[in-house]
Formats: sequence, C-alpha cells, structure tokens
Amino acid sequence: MPTEALTDRLRRPLRDLRVSVLDRCNFRCPYCMPAEIFGEKYQFLPREEILTFEEIERLVRIFLGFGVEKLRITGGEPLLRHGLQDLIARLRSLDERLDIALTTNGSLLPKWADSLAEAGLRRITISLDSLDPGVFHQMSGERFGVERVLEGIAAAESAGLGPIKINCVVQRGVNDEGLVDLARHFHGTGHILRFIEFMDVGTRNQWDMEQVVSASEIVERISAEIPLEPVEANYAGEVATRWRYADGGGEIGVIASVSKPFCGDCTRARLTTEGSLVTCLFAEGGIDLRGPMRTGADDDALREIISSTWTDRTDRYSEERGGLMQIEGTTPKRERVEMYQIGG
Repeated sequence: MPTEALTDRLRRPLRDLRVSVLDRCNFRCPYCMPAEIFGEKYQFLPREEILTFEEIERLVRIFLGFGVEKLRITGGEPLLRHGLQDLIARLRSLDERLDIALTTNGSLLPKWADSLAEAGLRRITISLDSLDPGVFHQMSGERFGVERVLEGIAAAESAGLGPIKINCVVQRGVNDEGLVDLARHFHGTGHILRFIEFMDVGTRNQWDMEQVVSASEIVERISAEIPLEPVEANYAGEVATRWRYADGGGEIGVIASVSKPFCGDCTRARLTTEGSLVTCLFAEGGIDLRGPMRTGADDDALREIISSTWTDRTDRYSEERGGLMQIEGTTPKRERVEMYQIGG
C-alpha cells in the first residue's frame, strides 16, 4: 500500500515511473540521437555520474510508496548497461506484482532476452520504424540492418516477454509509405504494433509540423487495407488509442501526442540517467535527486523532494504546443530535455 498517494495541481496521480539507465545507444536515429551530433567523439556521461543500481533501487522503492504501479526501463539503449538483468532482479524483489517493462531497439535481445525474463522482466517494447532496409537504415543510423531487430523480436517472443509492443515513429515523406506493410507483417502474430506521431522531443531532431502524420490518417490508411474497429482503453491514462482488426487478427495502437494531446490523463514521471526527476516528456529540466542522495539525504528527505515536485506539477506541454511554438518564433528557442536522457 502506498504511504501517500500523490496528485498534482491538475489532480493527476503518480502511477508510472520511467527510468533511463544509460544515455548511450548503438543506433543513431535522427529524431533522437542524430549521427552528426553524436559522433565517435561525443562525450556521454562518465560512469560516476550515472545512477548505480543501488541508487535506482532505493529511489524506485520510494516511488512505489507514492503509488507507482508501472515501471519502464529505458535509455539510451538500456541493454548496453552492464548487468541490467541484476537491476531487473532487484526491482522485481521490491514487489512481485510490479509491472516492469523494458523499451529497447531490439538489437541485443538475442543475447539477453532469456536472462531478462529469468530476472523478472514481464513485458517488452521494441522500436521498429520500417521493414524496408533502406528506410530502416535512414531512420536508425545505418549501424544495423532491420533483420537484427526482427531477430530480437523473435528472441523476446521465445523468452515469453509478451505481449510484445512494437513502436513505430511516423514521419511524413520518410517512412509513412510503409505503414500498411508493417501492419500486414505483424497482423495475426499477437504483437501490438503502435504508431507514434512524430514529436518535438528535445531540440535536435529538426521537428516540423509538416512531417507529422496524424493518428486519424494512420488509422484511415491501415483500415482501408485491413479494416479496423475501435477498442476501449485498458485503463485510464493509457497513451495509445486502441484499434483491433475486424477479422480478429490482433490490434494496433496510435499515440497522438500532437494531434490529440492526452496531458489531462498523464500519470508519468521520469528519472534521468544522472538522477533528475522530470515530470514531462517536453520538460526544460528536472529536479536533482542524485545530489541529495550522495550527500547523505535520508529517505524522508528524498520523499519530500519527490512529493513537493509532483504536487506542484502543472505540465501540459502538448496541449499548449501551438501557443508555445508561436512564442518561440520571436523569442529564444525553448530548451527541452533530450530523448536519449529520458527514454521517451
């Protein structure tokens, strides 16, 4: 039972925590970590600035006391973090009922899927933006082929990490022509394909509203080939709108952060690689938890920081995006936390 259920100023409870365990990645997706910026000489965080497993476990335990029920491990690419299965085991030991999921590009799953499942991981989300080899290279940085991700999906399925969710970020003129191909490929597999509107996360992905393919257009395109019908949400605050195939071949989801913002139901907090608490995907920064921990703060002091941060929260960037974009046209560019620091 939570010691104190938290709600923010808009009466949104704290239910989900996303933990970025590493800022590094072996892909160079242009909308997250473009190669021209994150080259071989880019300086990522030194090891001593990254939260240890012990520190992550301590903070997660405190968050559980506030009512957190879902935990997602992210990055960067989390499977590059040495001994990640040990962290999963630590977190599983906190509460056997805790919903622990992992978001990954899938390239390392053939090596680690079994040990992650044995450690207590239940679910997994894998990023895959295209089945076309050329488009996949364009959107992932040309370091691996699409077959590596497909092998990872197969490994996750074999390890029992299901139902598997597969995320596709949709950019007009880049990969939108392959949406139906993706739908056909995963139709009937039991995997849940989720299409995500291209978002202005961070400041380095050259976001342009003209590149956004709306959720309604995505559904229309797929349904024209494989008819879809709407499905009720699994729970309040679910980010993806659900649609199922009329022929019983499974379901897809669409995440419409741009065209139909869902800030009013947001229950998610994020813990960055270096230990900052971030209360919005589009935040300008976060509240430091690592510093107080490492200078001797006890759990009560950390609880107070977390509690005051969440109860003061008013974030609703996606709902305010239009006005903020107009402001940005005449004022200095608004800084935002980068995607690789908070893992989406």
